[in-house]
Amino acid sequence: MLDAGVRAFARSGYQNASMDDIAELAGVSKPLVYLYLNSKDELFTACIRREAAALVTAIRAAVERDAPADRQLWSGLSGFFAHTAEHPDGWTLLHVQARTQGRSFAREVVAMRAEIVEFVTQLIGAAARERARGGARARTLAGTEVSGLALALVGAAESLADWTADGRAGGPSAKEAAATLMNFAWAGLGNLLQGQGWSPERVG
Repeated sequence: MLDAGVRAFARSGYQNASMDDIAELAGVSKPLVYLYLNSKDELFTACIRREAAALVTAIRAAVERDAPADRQLWSGLSGFFAHTAEHPDGWTLLHVQARTQGRSFAREVVAMRAEIVEFVTQLIGAAARERARGGARARTLAGTEVSGLALALVGAAESLADWTADGRAGGPSAKEAAATLMNFAWAGLGNLLQGQGWSPERVG
């Protein structure tokens, strides 16, 4: 039933998806849907929670724990893009439908995003510490800098995921999307740690 719910909500939208349609997709009777899930809202919430948990699990499982910091970040991003590309309905449910159908649903996605941001913050913090140990010129990043970089990275990944998940011919693969973001983020992080951050005073 949850598979059918995710598909119906992602493709038709919350307002247009009916319990009759979901029951038909699931191959069960409408009363059976209501037996397990009391309302359309409850079904929508259950779908959001399942897809959110699956995405977070995929990211955590993809990270190569004993690898260098850049490899850990790369593998986590690859896991994120691979999951969203393989589950486009789940991604649409989370990134489009759940955010626009009221606060109670949006809160579920906010909680998932906060968990991902915290995890990425830990990865970036570990990367910064590793690079700082490797060079005398490297500086230590402030906590606000690490948090800001994590938020920016997650936001960029979400935008790229829309690109990889929509199935357009010629779009990037999950690994290509991860490489694009790593080239953008890792080079910038390296410059920042070397004290070469951008400032308006450096502009002509």
